[in-house]
Amino acid sequence: MRYGIGQSATRVEDKRFLTGNGRYLDDITPSGCLHGVMVRSPAAHARVRDIDTTAASDLPGVVAVYTDRDWQAAGLGPVPTRPAITNMDGSPICNPARWPLARGRVRHVGDGIAFVVATSRAVARDAADLVSFDLEELPAVIDSVAALSPEAPAALHEEAPDNRSFTWEKGERTAAEDALAAAAHVAEVRLHNNRIVINPMETRGILCIYDPEQDFYTVSGSIQNVFMYRTMLAEKVFDIPVERMRVVAYDVGGGFGGKNQVQPEHLLTVFAARELKRPVKWVADRTEGFLTDGQGRDQQTRARLALDADHRFTALHVETTVDLGAYISTNGTAVPTGATTSVMGGPYDIPHVYNIVHGAFTNTVPTDAYRGAGRPEACFLLERAVDVAAADLGIDAMELRRLNYIPPAAMPYRASLGHTIDSGDFRALLDRALEQADVAGFPARAAESEARGRIRGLGVASYLEATLGVPTEYARLEFDREGIVTVAVGTQSNGQSHETTFPQIVAEKLGVPFGQVRFRQSDTDATPLGHGHGGSRSLQLAGSAILNAATKLVEKAKAQAADLLEAATDDIDFADGIFRVVGTDRTVNWADLAAAAFDSGRPAAERGLSDEDTYTKDGTAYPNGCHIAEIEIDPATGLLSVARYTALDDFGQIINPMVVAGQVMGGIMQGVGQAVLEHTVYDPESGQLLSGSFMDYCMPRALDLPQTDIAFFEDAPTQTSPIGAKGCGEAGTIAGPPAIASAICNALGLKHIDMPYTPEKIWRLLQQ
Repeated sequence: MRYGIGQSATRVEDKRFLTGNGRYLDDITPSGCLHGVMVRSPAAHARVRDIDTTAASDLPGVVAVYTDRDWQAAGLGPVPTRPAITNMDGSPICNPARWPLARGRVRHVGDGIAFVVATSRAVARDAADLVSFDLEELPAVIDSVAALSPEAPAALHEEAPDNRSFTWEKGERTAAEDALAAAAHVAEVRLHNNRIVINPMETRGILCIYDPEQDFYTVSGSIQNVFMYRTMLAEKVFDIPVERMRVVAYDVGGGFGGKNQVQPEHLLTVFAARELKRPVKWVADRTEGFLTDGQGRDQQTRARLALDADHRFTALHVETTVDLGAYISTNGTAVPTGATTSVMGGPYDIPHVYNIVHGAFTNTVPTDAYRGAGRPEACFLLERAVDVAAADLGIDAMELRRLNYIPPAAMPYRASLGHTIDSGDFRALLDRALEQADVAGFPARAAESEARGRIRGLGVASYLEATLGVPTEYARLEFDREGIVTVAVGTQSNGQSHETTFPQIVAEKLGVPFGQVRFRQSDTDATPLGHGHGGSRSLQLAGSAILNAATKLVEKAKAQAADLLEAATDDIDFADGIFRVVGTDRTVNWADLAAAAFDSGRPAAERGLSDEDTYTKDGTAYPNGCHIAEIEIDPATGLLSVARYTALDDFGQIINPMVVAGQVMGGIMQGVGQAVLEHTVYDPESGQLLSGSFMDYCMPRALDLPQTDIAFFEDAPTQTSPIGAKGCGEAGTIAGPPAIASAICNALGLKHIDMPYTPEKIWRLLQQ
């Protein structure tokens, strides 16, 4: 079978997943492996007066119990973060050290106090229960706005007496404020983008094998970016050259940004393996996931959209307070700042955009990237503001959008905040989506719902995404002597189907059967560089690197084919995997070339058939689309269901339509989850996590999946990469919440309601 670009090849990885043959972290337990368990704080904020590990250490099977005293004795540093932003005045932000184990204070429920290592996980858990500690509880604050107020009950860090980490801005404040003052109308919306627990199917975990003779570390884990982990751990924590550490990820059961973060347990596991000179593994249970995984969103925003007398947008002014949690996480400052403003203004022509962000510390789990990472927040606040403006003015929200979209003739369009959108036809996309969703038939469906005692609403969201992350990626193609070609990439799949789609590119460009392409990823030994996945970047970057490597390999192979066929290179033609002397029937194929390339008579340096490419993108691609949701409400109970959902997305070049549709559907489910079901709740007095299990935190299930109609818009191609892809991974989480919010407001006749749209919230609104 020769599946190529544009074909719906079934996922090759599914066979091993569905038959239980996946290779996940906890499937791997080397001989003599020890197991780590973290002792965690039951208090949200407290001074640590004393820790007694005697009873735990005496338990048979316990090998070590570490506290911060051990970390200090080793002279190791804090949990690292990625490069920080600066304050609006250019000064450094406040980034207090986050130690892997409590140093003097704990600052959220679940903060680490001690790390127990034993011969089995069961023994380590028993020993963890024997670690005793004395905590002097302190006042807790769990709301970011309250944390920054003069009346805040407590300061989390001495370095931040006002609980402020930073104040950051982008845009021209004066121009935006002048436009607001001169506007014929200003639409204002205040909203809270609710906090989310990420909950991937596979929990976080890490395994470290240390070789004392070679002073070499092999680290494997349920992680998203092996090269980033290697740099963070080797250089920033253990002060060793990266060449002395290999990091590899096998099958990873979901990430969604939560496994793109270096956490305390990663440091402690590597440390324990080094100290004990034995393999050490730590794997979180689901409760630890709720208590310690980096969480998503949690931004409180005031957005003001200025319009002139002709209803054209003239300015957007956004002020956000973001809850960073108790510490700054790996990407914690980048998400609400640069990632959010990368698409601020969306698909609209807005001359002046200004964004100011305040970062606050609270006694909660640190926040970080969650699928979309900043782009969903930007889309939600803007689409809510557009709908509020239409309601204020009594005009049709679709017409208001059409009037203000960036026209195709303006492409490439330089937005107010400096980013350049190279392609898009947002009005045509909206019109096509409205037809696809049969919006003309909505009144009849609403009447049918009413006849059943239900309330029906329809909502629309236009979104703009940006492919973010490091702009460089690597790929290598290499034939073995049997003609099997392996593609190795520095990016990584955690469920995005790279093992299927990337070989499709190879099969298309080299003309080899799809089944003869092998795939290698997630290993610092496999490629010289790589930047994992995140920001919908993988296909634009790794796909382009594969394409370029394939082009180079064909040219190299032409020269080798010419030698075999005793012809001039210029006389060699290539098509469908066959090299032919022009005008003759003399041919060779890849298998012939591969066999010849491994001829033992050739010098060792000339053996083999391979090529590689390191690709740096020509520009940021901007996936975009229009999603339309129809919801139905039972007024007796407040229960909401998403009855129909239409997605029309511009992703550029589509490699595998079935895979892309699956990505969109998964994103829609997570968007539905945030909008309707999921909500992280902390007790405002104690800081205890009240939604700390699946009994208290509602995850979307199969029955919550709406009737979906997913289609692609391919009439606005991008030139930002040779592969022509714009990215598809985060569309549903970006467009889903504002589309559903719009539908609910339409159903209830209200301007804005904060997520999540729980039955209780809707029922109370209906009673009012």
